[in-house]
Amino acid sequence: MAFWLFKSEPSTWGWDDQTAKGDAGEEWDGVRNYQARNFMREMKVGDLGFFYHSQKEKAVVGIVEICAEAHPDSTTDDARWECVDIKAVRPFTRPVTLDDIKAEDRLADMILVKNSRLSVQPVTETEWQIICALGKTDP
Repeated sequence: MAFWLFKSEPSTWGWDDQTAKGDAGEEWDGVRNYQARNFMREMKVGDLGFFYHSQKEKAVVGIVEICAEAHPDSTTDDARWECVDIKAVRPFTRPVTLDDIKAEDRLADMILVKNSRLSVQPVTETEWQIICALGKTDP
């Protein structure tokens, strides 16, 4: 199993929107960055990810699961762009802010800290465990 992080502007698509989709999940569409797209191509059904609210909140707020592997993004006719489908698993007991993450020395090499603009990114198993612990949430 691999771990990921998905960033979204809550005013456009937030945790409540994601949970409302239930087990059917939703396409993680609209990504137009080659590196983020390539990460989605690596994802497998059952992989887990953090759902991260960007903009003002800047916090991990929930856990999602990949429920469909990479396929053409339905929001474009351009065959270069693919996406995965994700479904909500559970909310974080306590959101983990970007400041919390930056304050944790063990997370200094995390992509979110080094490249905060990348909308889809891998998370190591160690990073996963630390962030879940910070959020008092079952990994």
